[in-house]
Amino acid sequence: MGPVVTKMHRDKIVGYIDSGVEQGAELVVDGRGFTLQGYEGGYYVGGTLFDNVTPDMTIYKEEIFGPVLSVVRANDYNAAVKLINEHEYGNGTAIFTHDSDAAREFADKIEVGMVGINVPIPVPVAYHSFGGWKRSLFGDHSIYGPEGVHFYTRLKTVTTRWPAGIKGGAEFSFPERQIVSRP
Repeated sequence: MGPVVTKMHRDKIVGYIDSGVEQGAELVVDGRGFTLQGYEGGYYVGGTLFDNVTPDMTIYKEEIFGPVLSVVRANDYNAAVKLINEHEYGNGTAIFTHDSDAAREFADKIEVGMVGINVPIPVPVAYHSFGGWKRSLFGDHSIYGPEGVHFYTRLKTVTTRWPAGIKGGAEFSFPERQIVSRP
């Protein structure tokens, strides 16, 4: 992970980490004070992980644009969905499960812009949506994902079929499936 943009932003992220500790979240991995050899003057924050974060904590209520992950626990599936849907932001969330019915229902019911199922928030390529809903989105539409691609490109649809080749002459019918009967 590279540095954050400015000293002021680094200090803001560190302030969130301090706040999480002060408010009683369990700090599992502390990224404060991280330095990179040869770049000691850079604005670095190391990966930070909190556990047992509750909805009344600042690190739960606000979006932290830095390498800070908060684990919020819920007693059951419905409580987790309610917790996520009632949050004022809707950037991303994930579910890890072996239950495909729960995964489909989660993807359908959750009110968040990016949803991962058995993966962290999936943003592998530019065409995938990257952006949230609710207060996590600025403007009329997302510049990332399909909306961004459509904004900057023209759609062209190409339908192709690759028969045996042109050497056999033109064909003017759909190919038929040959049925071979065996004794």
